[in-house]
Amino acid sequence: MYKELKKFKVSRSFAFTVEDSLEQVCNAPEGAGVFIVYAVEGDARELIMVGSTGTVQNDGTLKNKNGGLYDKIVNGHQFAKTGRKYSWPAQMKLENISELEVVWYETYNAAIKAIPTTVEGLVLQNFLDENGKLPRWNVAF
Repeated sequence: MYKELKKFKVSRSFAFTVEDSLEQVCNAPEGAGVFIVYAVEGDARELIMVGSTGTVQNDGTLKNKNGGLYDKIVNGHQFAKTGRKYSWPAQMKLENISELEVVWYETYNAAIKAIPTTVEGLVLQNFLDENGKLPRWNVAF
């Protein structure tokens, strides 16, 4: 786990296979935060994507799209401008990925106020420093 993520107490994960409905297995809340996607093969996990949702306004309030993390994970566009509930299974078949593990962290709430895109950027920067590139499902940052 990246050190930037250790301070967030509201966090869970879920597994996703091509046979699953992303809408049904996703346990993320409507809050703001980041999510990390791992390709799982046996005991091995490979970080393949980092995403976030939620914008902090200049007065310190949070502007969160309806549905928050849940909606971003399930309906956010990826791979040819289609919702992840459709694009992830297709991409998993293309790449022969049997299972994804999605770990989410609520980064902005009453207890803690960390800008979601900043946390996403820190995790991506650490990944870039360690690997010389971004995770393969992150097109750009």
